[in-house]
Amino acid sequence: MTQANPTLDDVWRLFQETTEKFQETDRRFQETERLMKEQRQETERFMKERAQETDRIIKQLSKNLGDLGNRLGECVEHLVAPVVVRLFRAQGIEVHAVYPEVSAKRNGEALEIDLLVVNDGAAVAVECKSKLVSAHLDAHLERLDKLKRVLPLYKDHRIMGAVAGMVVSEAVAEQAMAKGLYVLCQNGEQVEVRNAPNFTPAVW
Repeated sequence: MTQANPTLDDVWRLFQETTEKFQETDRRFQETERLMKEQRQETERFMKERAQETDRIIKQLSKNLGDLGNRLGECVEHLVAPVVVRLFRAQGIEVHAVYPEVSAKRNGEALEIDLLVVNDGAAVAVECKSKLVSAHLDAHLERLDKLKRVLPLYKDHRIMGAVAGMVVSEAVAEQAMAKGLYVLCQNGEQVEVRNAPNFTPAVW
C-alpha cells in the first residue's frame, strides 16, 4: 500500500511542530542558562562572604595572638623586675633604681624600653619577650644605639643591654652574648643570667 504524498497542510503542520520544538528547546536552554547564572552568582556571593568571614577570623586571631604575646611579655617584665637588682649586682653592677616601661621621644626619634636599670654611672636597658628570637636582638641593638640621643639624661652613663625571655634557645642566647648583651632566662622558678662570669658586655 503506497503512502499518500503529504499535502501542503501536512507540511505546514510539520513546520509548525518543528518550530514549536525549537522554541521549547530554546526556552529550556535559556531557563537552564538563567539557573546556571543564578547558581554562579550565588556561589560567588557565598565565596565572597566566606572569604570576608575568613579574613575577619584571621584578623581577630592575629589580634588575640598579639594581645597574648603582649601579656606574656608583660609577665616576663613582672618576673624579671623584682630580681634585676640581685642579678646585676652579682655581675658587679650596682643598681639604684629600676624603671619599667620607659617611653620617650626627641627630635623625631622614639624609644621604648621594658626595664631600665640605672645607677649613678651606668644603665642597663632590658628587653623582655615571651620567646626571644634573633629579630628581637637586632631591634634592641638599634634601641641601644639611640638611647643617649633620646634620653640625654644618660649621655654620660655607660649604657649596656640585656634581653630576657621565658623561652630562649641556646642559639639565640649565644647570638645575644656575641653581640655583648646580657641574657636573662627563666630556669625553673628562678630567673638567671646565662652569661659566663668573665663576660664583658658591650658599652654604648
